[in-house]
Parts: sequence; structure tokens; C-alpha cells
Amino acid sequence: MNRRSLLKGLGITAAAGTLPSLTNSQTKNADDKVTITKVESVRFSDKIKIGGGSGGSGETEFCWVRLHTSNGIIGTGETYPFTNGELGALRDYTQLLIGSDPRNIDGLWKKMYHDMSMRNAGGADIRIISAINMAQLDILGKLTGLPAYRLLGGKTREKVKVYNTVTDYWAINDMKMGQDTEKIVKFLLDRNITAMKIYPFEAKDEMITSGELDRCVQWLKQIRNTAGNKMEILIDCWGRFDLPSSQRILKTIEPYNVIHMEDMMVPSNAQQGYAVLAAESSVPIAHSETIATRYEIKDFLEKRAMDILMFDICWCGGPTEAKKMCDMVDAYNIPGSPHTAGGPLLWLSSIHLCTAIPNFCYMESNYWKYTHQFPYFLNNVPVPVDGYVRPPETPGLGADIRPELFKSGDAKVEVIA
Repeated sequence: MNRRSLLKGLGITAAAGTLPSLTNSQTKNADDKVTITKVESVRFSDKIKIGGGSGGSGETEFCWVRLHTSNGIIGTGETYPFTNGELGALRDYTQLLIGSDPRNIDGLWKKMYHDMSMRNAGGADIRIISAINMAQLDILGKLTGLPAYRLLGGKTREKVKVYNTVTDYWAINDMKMGQDTEKIVKFLLDRNITAMKIYPFEAKDEMITSGELDRCVQWLKQIRNTAGNKMEILIDCWGRFDLPSSQRILKTIEPYNVIHMEDMMVPSNAQQGYAVLAAESSVPIAHSETIATRYEIKDFLEKRAMDILMFDICWCGGPTEAKKMCDMVDAYNIPGSPHTAGGPLLWLSSIHLCTAIPNFCYMESNYWKYTHQFPYFLNNVPVPVDGYVRPPETPGLGADIRPELFKSGDAKVEVIA
């Protein structure tokens, strides 16, 4: 009995979910020597105006890295929100990239991280390493014919649950929290998006006053009055407060059943402070897109200062490093949740990763971005359906980048090495 007959006898077919078989050319590409032959940067014109409710200062806050290989495959990665520092760092790392095998993802990552960390790890360096790592994963997927989630461990779910981050600068049809809270809540619930992240807490200084607390909690009251517990509430403070104010804020929001509080203090300088907050409050503490690599989350885990791991694939070291971070916190029964407020390749990478990791809770989304911004750059943007998104099944990241960008002058390509 041959293999096909055996599988048929067991009722196993390709349609039943077996991995797609590789063509001879794909297998050959996977085995042949492959090297990086050219490194390019892609910036975007500041004249791009997308509209649709954005009041932000920049409508293309991201840049891309393209790695060309000896067999003609191009892998593309992304980082943000700056370009000068990141692309300057890219020039420094090209000596490690040119001539290297892009499939050696962990080896190249470690070499770059070592060179960076010996001069103080972080900043523009880790953001460009993240883009390079994303581009390498894209190459590996194209070489093997597999979507990125397969390379990150395969599916643990068919679709990925999203929440929506609500801001005035990336608005839903120009609606604003406060004056339009009820409309925003109903708009999201009509699409079966049952969680929203808001930024209600502001103060003149790091110390919040009682009057400011009363004013800031009004949005939470509006959400609960509109939807009861049908709409989950997530809060981000963007690192604005000191420890005493953070304690007061957490006490104030406990009656509203908030499912995560994010970045009250700048997390990278506050492991001990977050340990105090996590021990005192019933509100789960999530952080943070500001934390890079598994090495930085170690102290938070040891001090029990983290309930939910939030990370940004464009900032933490890339998709494979984000996977390692999720695996690390899984040993502590802590779920992972990506920050996705960058560009379309971050969006795709995050969907792939969330499809794969077992310890997933929810993924950030933003209506303005996937409705207006991302389609300007990609032909195949995954859009939430009934509150969930699915990854592309095409090889690598699966990004169908619009060729018009490079013909119109919107995308500006520069050969780095």
C-alpha cells in the first residue's frame, strides 16, 4: 500500500487539513543555498492624504525594509514611527546581512542583537531589527510555500478576536469620545466588536487630582450606560502617571469591570512599581509595546508585575521574537496581546502570530487603519468580520503590495547595500 492509499483509507485528504505539498521547484529552493544580495529601504511620501476620519499628523508613519535574495525572492518588513534613526541603523547592520542566508533567522537576530546590546539595547536599532526579522520570515514563507503562521507553529485557532482602539486622531467616521460615545459603542457592537480601548485619563502633571479623576471616568460611565457589560473596556494611560496616581486610578475604575489597564507608568523603568499595582488591584495589568525582547520581560515575570503581555512586533524584535516572548509568559499562564497601531505589514504579522500562539486573549485593531489607511498600500487587507480576522493563506506574510505605489512616487526606494 502506498502513502496515498494509506491516507485515503484513514480518511485523510488535503481538504481535511493536511499541509499543502511542496512543488519540486519549492523543495529545490528550500534546499539550495540562498543569500541576501541587496538591502533596500522604502519611505513614503509625506504628501499622501488618505482621509476617512484621520486627524493624525502623519498618515504614513511607517517605513519598509526589503531583502533581495540570490534566487529572486524579496522579503518585506516594517517598522515605525520614525525613519531616519531606523534606516541609519539599517546601514550599520548591512555588513551582517549581505551574503548571509536569510533562513537563519535566529542566528542573524542574535548577531544583530549582540552588536546592539553591547552599545545599549533598544531604540531605533531594535525597531530595525524587528523589520529585518519580519522580512526574513516573509522570505522563508515564500521559499517553502507556507503562510507565516505555519512557520510560527501552525494554527491554534481559525480566526482571531479583535478589539478596537478608539482615538480622536484615528477616528471612526469623525466621531469623538465624549460627545459621540454612545454612537461609537453601537457602531462597534453592530459589527460584533465587543471590546474597545480608550484613553480617558489626562492630567496637567504626573499626579492626578480628584477633580480630574471624576472628569476622566465619565467615558466609562457612558459605555456602561449604553451597553452594560456587552462592551468590554480596555484603558491605556500611555505612561503618563506616577505610582500614587496609578494606584488611585485603578481604585477608581474597579467598579467598571475593566479587562485591562495598560501603561500607567513607563514600564521599562517601573518593574517594582508595577509589582505593587498588580498585587493591590483586581484590574489586570497589561504592558507593553515599549518592552523589547524576552530579556526585558524577565524581571516583570519574576516580580509578578504583569497579567497580560502586550508587545509590538515592529518594536519588540520581530515576529519570531514576539513568539518567544509569548512562549515565555505562557509558562506563567499569562496571555499575549499585540499592539498593532503601525502599518499594514504589522497588521498582517500580528494576525499570523495570533493564529499560532496558544496563549492568546485579543488583538488590537483600528477601524480607520484597516478601512482607509491599509488599503492604500495593500490589495488584500484582512478586515474584521463579526469581530474576527483571518490570516492570508498565501506564502510568507501574504502581503499583496500595490504596485502603483512605486509608479506614482508615493513609495521611495533606496538601495542601502
